[in-house]
Amino acid sequence: MWQYIKCWFFDLQGLNALILVVILFLGAFIIYWFIQSIRLNKFKKDLDKGDKAFFQGIQYMLSNDTDHAIEQFTKSVQINSDTVETYIALSNLYRSKGDFETAIRIRQGIILRPTLDKAIRLRAILDLGFDYRAGGFLQRAISTFKEALDTDPNNIEALDQLGKIYEDINDWDNAFKTKKTISRLVKGEHKNVLAHYQTELGKIQEKSNDNEGAEKSFKKAISIWNKCIDAYLHLGDIYFQRKDYKKALSVWKKIADIEPQFTFLAYQRLEGAFSDIMNTKYIEDFLFDSAYKNSHGFTHLSLAKYLYNRGDIDGAISKLNEAITLFPSFLDARKFMGEILLKEGRNEEALEAFRELLSKLDFPYLQFQCTNCGFMPDKLVWKCPQCQKWDTIKVLEPSTSELSGEKIND
Repeated sequence: MWQYIKCWFFDLQGLNALILVVILFLGAFIIYWFIQSIRLNKFKKDLDKGDKAFFQGIQYMLSNDTDHAIEQFTKSVQINSDTVETYIALSNLYRSKGDFETAIRIRQGIILRPTLDKAIRLRAILDLGFDYRAGGFLQRAISTFKEALDTDPNNIEALDQLGKIYEDINDWDNAFKTKKTISRLVKGEHKNVLAHYQTELGKIQEKSNDNEGAEKSFKKAISIWNKCIDAYLHLGDIYFQRKDYKKALSVWKKIADIEPQFTFLAYQRLEGAFSDIMNTKYIEDFLFDSAYKNSHGFTHLSLAKYLYNRGDIDGAISKLNEAITLFPSFLDARKFMGEILLKEGRNEEALEAFRELLSKLDFPYLQFQCTNCGFMPDKLVWKCPQCQKWDTIKVLEPSTSELSGEKIND
């Protein structure tokens, strides 16, 4: 009997111990769950705070309130540093403020993340290149865009930025190679830009007295795009320097066929050499042929200078009168007319000519305007300084009031 009771007692004690262990385990689990629940709720609250700051930052961005947007995005990354998009937004904001060093530092931090998505990393590298370029760190920008091309060799954005930087630093050889790659990837007209790059390369060679290399570059430019006026002008210069006037004029004549309004650029090259050229028949044919194709004020002025140099005073005055009749505000023609009359002792006529000249001083005869953005440079350039487009600058035709000689009252 005693033995039975003893066994029962010890079995009950074991059961109680087991129950106690289970209770302790359940208690520990409940406590752990409670602690984790508190932490999770805190994390969710922090995350909500982060999200709220992020969305407030976006709202400030849309309102162009950069400072407050930076403040909110900074709060967001302090709460949740894993959100790459917030860092990207922050770096873009710092770039827009001109704080390129901070933008670059944030962007570099993004790129160094080991688990960063490949597409996001490429975007960050491209944006870093933009930061470097905007900050004036052009060599770093070149290296960065080349790094982007290592990842994606056909990335048009990287190629385009590289080409623009090469333009900025006058590296026309690499600009040409980069544009050539773009032309194989993107449909469109690239010939004119490629031709200008070759022409610019030729100009550098010309300045370095490498006339043979310059000649090849100008010819290559024309072979790429046969409307490159600048290439014709400088190729003619090469021949003119060699005193091969016939060949130079033959090249410049093509300008009159392609873009008659720019023929005056060739006239300016000729005027200083009228007295040096023995056989002026080539010049005469060129000028009269140009006048026939395009009755431009500069054509008549150049003819007048040519005739005056030959001693044909009446012929020169006649051509100047034609220029002034066509374009009353043509100051250069009026000035030359006055100079001739003074030299010839025709003082009263000269006085009248200069009096008329003074009345026209408000009207510049030669003006230029970009057909793409409307910018008006004070001199002829082949690439618009404002919109950066090539071959959009044209001669602005005089208005009706200018042609009639009327003055516009403000």
